[in-house]
Amino acid sequence: MTSLRTIAAASVFAIASFAMAPAAFAGDPVIDAAIDAGQVGETIDGLLGVVGTADPALVRKVNEINNRRAAKYAEVAAQTGTTPAQVARLTGEKQIEKLDAGEYYMDESGVWKRK
Repeated sequence: MTSLRTIAAASVFAIASFAMAPAAFAGDPVIDAAIDAGQVGETIDGLLGVVGTADPALVRKVNEINNRRAAKYAEVAAQTGTTPAQVARLTGEKQIEKLDAGEYYMDESGVWKRK
């Protein structure tokens, strides 16, 4: 039960952190356009992914955002006594829930799906 409380606390903190640090989690016009075009999607592990193949510049941009996300997950994990993987997973689930119809996400099996 304690671990569930810890994970719940981490989730709340992670979501609050997103509101305070949107640049680490997208909001980039290039990424937003790629999401709208179906070139980029959210993954269950809290990272962005390239759907199919993409221009190297877009791949670099996705990697930059993922690096910022990973750093934030590590920070939240250290503050809440959880692991970065737990924070990333909870964040991924929340990000997928927030997707608009037609946007892509990768499920647990590694398959891209359209919401």
